[in-house]
Amino acid sequence: MRWSRGGSSAQTLGIAIASGILLTLAALLVFAASPEKHLSIYSTAANYSLPLVQRQGHDYVGLLELLEPLGTVSAKSDGQRWRLHYNNVLGEFTVGESRAHIQGRDADLPDKFLLENGRGLVPVASLTSLLPRILGGPVTLHAESDRLFIGSVGTHFTTSIAPDDPSRLIFHFTAPVNPSVATEHGKLRMTFSREPVIAPASPTLTFDSKIIPEAIYSENNGAAEIAVTTNIPLMASFSPDGRTITLAPSKAQAEAPGNNATTPAPPQKPNAPPPAMASAAPVPRRYFAVVDASHGGNDIGETLSPTLAEKDITVAFARRLRQELENRGIPTLVLRDSDANLSLDERAFTANNTRAAVYVAIHAASSGHGVRLYTALLPYADEEDLGPFRSWSTAQQSSLAASQAAVASVATELKKQQVAVRTLTAPLRPLNNVVMAAFAVEIAPSALDMSQLTSPNYQQLTMSAVANGIADIRAQLGVGP
Repeated sequence: MRWSRGGSSAQTLGIAIASGILLTLAALLVFAASPEKHLSIYSTAANYSLPLVQRQGHDYVGLLELLEPLGTVSAKSDGQRWRLHYNNVLGEFTVGESRAHIQGRDADLPDKFLLENGRGLVPVASLTSLLPRILGGPVTLHAESDRLFIGSVGTHFTTSIAPDDPSRLIFHFTAPVNPSVATEHGKLRMTFSREPVIAPASPTLTFDSKIIPEAIYSENNGAAEIAVTTNIPLMASFSPDGRTITLAPSKAQAEAPGNNATTPAPPQKPNAPPPAMASAAPVPRRYFAVVDASHGGNDIGETLSPTLAEKDITVAFARRLRQELENRGIPTLVLRDSDANLSLDERAFTANNTRAAVYVAIHAASSGHGVRLYTALLPYADEEDLGPFRSWSTAQQSSLAASQAAVASVATELKKQQVAVRTLTAPLRPLNNVVMAAFAVEIAPSALDMSQLTSPNYQQLTMSAVANGIADIRAQLGVGP
C-alpha cells in the first residue's frame, strides 16, 4: 500500500503515531503471552534458576553462569574461541561449531555454540552430555519443564489421607520443602520453584475420600506443582523440619466416628517410651514396595574405598531395584533418592504411611562375599500392647513370618544366579518398627574388587534376583487392591 500525497503533514504525523502505538501494543501482547523461560538447577551445592534465551529456534543458557555456584570457574574469549576452566577441567568451544573439546576429548553439541558479548551460550539439550564430563557425575534434564538435576538430589514424596479424618491430606517429603500455596475454587496448588521435587510413580494420585478425591503432579517452566482437588477450602500447615505438609479444612471438622489409628508413630523423645500408635487389626492395602537406601547426608555409612562411600552405593542399588520391580509391574518408591539425612524413625514412619506390602533396606559392605539378607531380631517385649494398639519397638512382630518368607524367596533367586547368599537375623533398625514384610539386603562384591559394586552388570544381577524373589511371593503377602 502507498501513502496518499494529498494529506497534510499533521495527518501523516497522526497516522505515524497511531501506527507506533499499535506496534507497541502488539509487542506488549506478545511479551505477555510469552513469559520468560527459566532453567531450574538442583545440586548438593545450591539450587538456583537461570534465564533461557532462544536462538535459532532453540533454548540456550550461559555455561559460565550455570557453573559458577558449583565450583571455581573462569572463561576467556580469543576471537572465535572461548575457553572455560572449571576446577581442573578445561573446555574449548568455537563459535558456530557443534563440537566442543573437554579435556582434549570431543563432545558433540546438538546445535551450534554461540558467543555474545563474551558470554558463552550452549544449547540446553547439550547439558546432559557436556556437564558429566565437566562435573564428573550424572546429570538429568527434564527437557519439557526446563529442570536440571545434578547428582542424586531428587526429593520424593508420599501422601495419604489421615486414617482418622478423611478431610486431612498428609504429604511426607524426603527433604525439607517450602512451596508457595495458592487456592482457587475446588483446588489447592503447591508450587515448588526451589526444591527438586520429582514425580511419583503415577502423576495422578487418587484417595478414598469424597472430600479430597485426588492430587495431580505436573512440571512446567522450571517448577513442579501438586494440584489437590477438594470439595471444601483447605489450609496448609508445615512441620518444624519442613518435611511434612498437612492440608486440612480452615474450620475444625468433627472427627469421623469409628476410625482407628493404623500406623505407628515414632517416639517423640529418644529416652521416653514411644506412644502406642499402630492398630493390630489387618488393613487392606494396595501393593507397593518401599526401597530404602541406607545412610545419607552426614551419615556416610561404611567407607568402602578411599573414593567410595556406602551412602552413594546404596542409592545406586536402590534405583536399580526400583527399575527391576517396576519392570515386573510392581509400583515402587525409593525412600531416599537424594543425599538426605533421614533418621531411622523417619524411615519407618514414612514407610508405614505408604501402606506398602514390603519394605527393603539396602546396605553395602566391603567384607564378605555376595549378599546377606536380614530379618528383624525383635527385642524382648519391654512395652505392653494395649488393646488395638502396638508398641513401636515390636511393630514388626505380626509381619515377621511374611518377612521370613520374602527372604527365603529372594535367597532362592540369588542362588539361581550363582550369587553367594546368607540369611540372618539382626537387631537392625528400622526393621523392627515396620508393620509390613521387611528385610535388609547387604551387598558385598563377589571378589575383593570394590569397583564391582559400581558395575551396572553386578547391580542388575543382584537386584534382578531380589525383584524376582519379591514378585514370586506377591500373592502370598496378602495385599488388597
